[in-house]
Amino acid sequence: MALAHIYVAEGFEEVEMISVADILRRAGVETRLVSLTEKLAVAGAHAITVQADMPFSAATSLADAIILPGGGPGTQNLLASTALHERLHEHLAAGKHVAAICAAPIVLAKAGILKDRNACCFPGCEEALTQGGATITAYNVVTDGKVTTSRGPGTAALFGLELARLLAGDAKATEVGRAMLFI
Repeated sequence: MALAHIYVAEGFEEVEMISVADILRRAGVETRLVSLTEKLAVAGAHAITVQADMPFSAATSLADAIILPGGGPGTQNLLASTALHERLHEHLAAGKHVAAICAAPIVLAKAGILKDRNACCFPGCEEALTQGGATITAYNVVTDGKVTTSRGPGTAALFGLELARLLAGDAKATEVGRAMLFI
């Protein structure tokens, strides 16, 4: 069974985190919420607090995917974590997936992960991605190698299904998408 870690930082976008976690769990992917800090209760951008499964310090083993939800304040907190940037590089170097949605692809760009890759992001965040060497696409979800990006809350389910496809296979992603009336 594949393992996904969704990193939650204060101010994360709730729709993006919860939709992706739900879809991945429906697809049979072991999905753990990792707090960016040692505090397990993490408040989202719209005052919804979630309980992370583990603090940053406990997520020491490689996951098959690291997923970053966006949200303005959440993205700023993700950007400030050099330890997270190192972890993203470690996962990519090991052939694992990294993914980000909404404003969070900025984190990938600043960490140098989007250089020479196709990507998408929340409208208005494109400049940071191009400064990081990305080519911006008009798609709602883009996978380029082991890196997946998406545009925002309205594309969260599609993003989740793409990650389900990558981690659990085409058949399982299609099954989940049909059961949820997406496809």
